[in-house]
Amino acid sequence: MSSPRRDRRSLAAGLACAALMAACGGTTSHTAPDDTAVENDGSVVADTAAEDTATAADTTTAVDTATEDTAAPPPSVEQSRYEADLAFIAAPRPPGSAHWQAVQDLCADRFAALGYTVERHDYGSGVNVIGTLTGTSAPAERVVLSAHYDHVTGCAGADDNGSGVAGLLEAARVLAAPHPRTLVVACWDEEERGLVGSGAWAARAVERSEDVVVVYDFEMIGYRSEAPNSQTLPVGLDLLFPDAAAAVAANAYRGDFVAVIGDASAASSRAMTALSAGGDAVGLPVVGLQLPEGLEKSFAVSDLRRSDHAQFWDRDIPALMITDTSEFRYSGYHCADGPDTPDRLDPAFATQVVAATAASVRALLAP
Repeated sequence: MSSPRRDRRSLAAGLACAALMAACGGTTSHTAPDDTAVENDGSVVADTAAEDTATAADTTTAVDTATEDTAAPPPSVEQSRYEADLAFIAAPRPPGSAHWQAVQDLCADRFAALGYTVERHDYGSGVNVIGTLTGTSAPAERVVLSAHYDHVTGCAGADDNGSGVAGLLEAARVLAAPHPRTLVVACWDEEERGLVGSGAWAARAVERSEDVVVVYDFEMIGYRSEAPNSQTLPVGLDLLFPDAAAAVAANAYRGDFVAVIGDASAASSRAMTALSAGGDAVGLPVVGLQLPEGLEKSFAVSDLRRSDHAQFWDRDIPALMITDTSEFRYSGYHCADGPDTPDRLDPAFATQVVAATAASVRALLAP
């Protein structure tokens, strides 16, 4: 996740203004279609499965997180595969380094082995790895699942963003089957330098008039804490999302959930609803924050824009960030208090996140 750049007092003031706009009808949030269901089968396969925990609460006024009675379980995700990939990825890999190249090669080789058409998108200062599985009946419509593979110098980056890349590789495996829409899986480069790689691909997609239905962005998905007061919130979040903030408070500020941040589009609404249903199926608490229309481009929500999804928001492309909330929960962010290594993380939690997300992606791959 890119480093925060903001004045917290200005952020709080901006969020207060945004909250007033939303309350007075200045913005509109789209609700998810009523017929959204998770269209998958399988289950999470884990050596140490996490106990089912109650979802903290429905945490947005715009997203219906109820699971349909007919929803099938999410696809089969294997924790052992996830852990093996994370163990390899988690080493310093600033752009241009030997391990950066090794992780880039891992993305390309894995996508190819799974049957995706692979492109190394060299945009000048870096290289994105893009895998494409062409849709059977709506090939022009693209659903993107992604994570950045670069990191800062001198830090292993297990959570940031080794967890996201390992999750992406495992999701790419369980989704490697024919779908009506085209599936794109992407390892973005240079996120830590200002969301550069994702921005280059997003700009190209707009230039080519490509139909990107929705983008999913894994950004740090490996850390969970069930200890009270392990979760903090961005300054002013309670002004814009009072229900979400109250739910976290009611759960004694435990960092035991995955946060999903989305724009107000209908596609993001559907994706968030399906992801919450997938979370329910595996006992994963999901906190959904759906921004009022237009606010996704504002500095007032800079803490919610600190990953590659923001490049798509800025081009009016629906996108979600899926995250363990970074330094608002995990003190190892950018090795702030010591190494960011796999032993500090919770692979069972990450496996649940991958399963819930894969369920949502599969639902969105059907028009």
